[in-house]
Amino acid sequence: MSDDENDVSGLNHVDMSVRELLTEMKDTSEVITDLAYASLMYNSQPMADKVRGLEKDMDDLKYSIRYKVLMSCRTREDARQLSGLLEVASAADRISDAASEIVGLLNLPAERRPFISEMLSESGEKIRILRVKPQSDMIGNTIKKLAVEASTGCKIIALRNRHGWTYDPDDEQKIHAADDLIVRGTDEGADRLSQFTEGQEKWEFPDPIDEEDAEEDADDEESIEQELRGDEEE
Repeated sequence: MSDDENDVSGLNHVDMSVRELLTEMKDTSEVITDLAYASLMYNSQPMADKVRGLEKDMDDLKYSIRYKVLMSCRTREDARQLSGLLEVASAADRISDAASEIVGLLNLPAERRPFISEMLSESGEKIRILRVKPQSDMIGNTIKKLAVEASTGCKIIALRNRHGWTYDPDDEQKIHAADDLIVRGTDEGADRLSQFTEGQEKWEFPDPIDEEDAEEDADDEESIEQELRGDEEE
């Protein structure tokens, strides 16, 4: 193999493990699909541009995992066992390619794509945009503290504030007044989240953990483990 073929400096994810690469590809394929449909619903060229950027990132992930797998093969048996990983990676890559083709529909005049909104409205999960009103008590809290997806069943796939768009925001992202949230979920979940973003309902924060109760639970668990160990020894 030549020096040029050995050069992987152009790959941004080559230092990740195979498990990390596969996880990243799975997460990216979910985000890229959501953003592709959202870009059509809201006629958003910036979202379409992000989809194309994620497609390039997916290509990098695909080549990185191919490199990792090929470098790990020493025998035919190795190749047989690792070929499944390449199939999974290729499937995720095809999803990103399809998402890129979806956003290509934005190049059509709006009157030539009226079926898109109708098609998306019939799906089980919808994509909606919600504005966080000043009276919402979500303001100032992170996505993690709010546990938005667990509480409402809606996943925040993008967030727009005064700094611009944040796609697939992480758990430490804070919610501010006038933020626009693009979410994916059922109508019921989105309606519930809308009540919180508009301040019509107070956010149901989990009850704080009582330290005494936590200590008692820990003691109970320790007692159970000791009993189990004693049974095993007998």
